[in-house]
Amino acid sequence: QVQLVESGGGSVQSGGSLRLSCTASGITYRLYCMAWLRQAPGKERERVARIELLGNAIYHDSVQGRFIISRDNANNALYLQMNYLKPEDTAMYYCAADQWCNANYDYWGKGTQVTVSS
Repeated sequence: QVQLVESGGGSVQSGGSLRLSCTASGITYRLYCMAWLRQAPGKERERVARIELLGNAIYHDSVQGRFIISRDNANNALYLQMNYLKPEDTAMYYCAADQWCNANYDYWGKGTQVTVSS
């Protein structure tokens, strides 16, 4: 059974930092592209960052320079370091696994809430 479990969300003031983690089980993790996506109430889901098999990272323009995605293949883990958080970063954050690296996500976690107050 495949599971992706996120943790690390919470409430923080504007300008603060949080580090999200995602632990995967039931897949050959090193063979999957991984991504963090988020969805705020009333808004479309958007991809925040993606990391490819060899570690190449791609970011949404709105988080470029503030967020860092990383992966630890030895521990089946995915991370998102979020710095200089803004109220508009408030959303439910999900990690997702993408076997073919084509943005068709095969597996999703249940999400972790991030709330940034001004």
